[in-house]
Amino acid sequence: MYNLILLQAQAGKQPGMLPNLILIGAILIIFYFFMIRPQQKKAKDQKKFRESLKKGNNVVTLGGMHGKIYEINDATVILEVDRTLKVTFELSAISQESSARAYKDEYPVEKGKKGWF
Repeated sequence: MYNLILLQAQAGKQPGMLPNLILIGAILIIFYFFMIRPQQKKAKDQKKFRESLKKGNNVVTLGGMHGKIYEINDATVILEVDRTLKVTFELSAISQESSARAYKDEYPVEKGKKGWF
């Protein structure tokens, strides 16, 4: 009789696999929505931006160099940094647009204020 009670007590202590699987599934879903999906969206937006580049756009490289696109090829971009200075970069090195419109979108000036201060 004592052995039967002991076996029943031990059987009640073992948790099922279902709660563990639900917890792991929830962690994977949260990981996807907070880590993987935003990176995929950012990469997609960056690819779309690079495909929309054309001659005459003002851009900034990943290294921080500002310039105007002088010529664009499949894999490279020639930036006109100064009137006589042209530098060749990989297309993947172009980071963002550097036009006045892009700055207005990122740093809106409040009404009545001039400049950054």
